[in-house]
Amino acid sequence: MATTVIGVGSIGKTVAQLLVSGKEPVVLASRDASQASALAEDLGDGATSATSVREAITQADTVVFAVWFDTMKELIAEHADLLAGKVVIDPSNPISLEGGKISRILPDGQSAGEVIASLLPSDAHFAKAFGTLNAGELAGGAHRTPQPAVLFYATDDDQAAAATERLITAAGFTPVKAGGVTASLRIEVFGDLHTIGGLNGKLVSEEEAKAAVAA
Repeated sequence: MATTVIGVGSIGKTVAQLLVSGKEPVVLASRDASQASALAEDLGDGATSATSVREAITQADTVVFAVWFDTMKELIAEHADLLAGKVVIDPSNPISLEGGKISRILPDGQSAGEVIASLLPSDAHFAKAFGTLNAGELAGGAHRTPQPAVLFYATDDDQAAAATERLITAAGFTPVKAGGVTASLRIEVFGDLHTIGGLNGKLVSEEEAKAAVAA
């Protein structure tokens, strides 16, 4: 089955482009269905659009919620009945951009990943991924040579890990696990494994990534 990407903003669009280029079938969805349809047409073979978020979720075994953190909470509440048994990938960063300044909107020590995981059906398969780089870094860092760049992910679920690693590889990166869901804080904005954080804008190799995880 396909991977659904919900949200066609900068991250959603970039993830969809990379997955289609990596021969992964993608179903696009947005609250404005015309935007999803237009992007699917631009991406060509391998990309389709759905008329609603519900339709898109039913067509996929993996769902990437490429939307703002608060929007993701709303969408999960609306569509929880469809997410049972699905792999759910969360790229979100719990931030606000008021006045051009980035700030966290969750208490210190609490990650968006842990919040989202707690909202899902018990038999959903959750992973935190595709949120450690901004859209420009994702697009520019894919298929880097001679050493591929890394995308970190976090999960406690073997099925989610396998699906996430497949998608990260298809997108042109090397997957490196940061840990379980409790490690989500490390790969969100200001975390030590995020480019707006401890990596200070640097895309790392697999060797560098594994050393950073272990540090």
